[in-house]
Amino acid sequence: MSVKIMTDSACDLPLDFYEENGTILFPLKVHIDGMEYEDVKTIEPKQVYDAIRAGNLPKTSQASPAGFKKVFTELAENKEEGIYIAFSSELSGIYQTAFMTAEQVKEDYPDLNVAVIDTKCASLGQGLVVMEAVRMAKENRSKEEIVQTVQFLSKHMEHLFSVDDLDHLAKGGRVSKASAFVGGLLNIKPLLNVEDGKLIPIEKIRGKKKLLRRIIEVMRERGEKLEEQIVGISHADDLETATEMKDMILRELHAKDVYITSIGAAIGSHTGPGTIAIFFLNKQPS
Repeated sequence: MSVKIMTDSACDLPLDFYEENGTILFPLKVHIDGMEYEDVKTIEPKQVYDAIRAGNLPKTSQASPAGFKKVFTELAENKEEGIYIAFSSELSGIYQTAFMTAEQVKEDYPDLNVAVIDTKCASLGQGLVVMEAVRMAKENRSKEEIVQTVQFLSKHMEHLFSVDDLDHLAKGGRVSKASAFVGGLLNIKPLLNVEDGKLIPIEKIRGKKKLLRRIIEVMRERGEKLEEQIVGISHADDLETATEMKDMILRELHAKDVYITSIGAAIGSHTGPGTIAIFFLNKQPS
């Protein structure tokens, strides 16, 4: 590929994706019982979910700035072009770390040709953007073309998701404790989305069946030409619900395809087990 594509593990793509496509991965860190793990590389999502079920809430931290500096320096020395497709800056500081590191490397290598893009996306919403960037890079499309597409897809990527327990998001500061309390008290399923990179509760729905039905309705309302799209589904140790959701999307919305992946250890540390998330575009590239 003429352009090196880079991303972080918050995109929830599996390890073999990076290995098969030559994509550079910056893993977020996951901390459990005093041990530090590299998301995707040295920890499986189920380890996180089992820890949470046992009452041991994991913590997460950013990828190492030294990792960014090493990769950016190598790109500069090899006179290669690169694009780093980053996790939402509203949910993590990793974009800012990468951006600042690139600026530092430019002091020694003014010709560094790396674009650092804040997708304002998360999980497989970010992952679908990465997948398209990799596809374009394999076709030897220019860095400018890929950046333009990444920015468009990021802007128009819808995130719909529900969690079993809002407390996990509240403890990580992702939603308010008041929202978490109401959700747990009424035993309801919250439907959330991402707006400008932030998690926003949009509806409260009683019961799983009604939740899945409502997701289909919202997809129909917001999605554009779903029959031409690859829809993404990520799940936290709940393949059964993900598969049920896939069947509904194919049967009722006639999506081109549906790609399922597991929510990784870093994102899963904040969502907890039982989370289901759906990703699609509200506008297609022209």
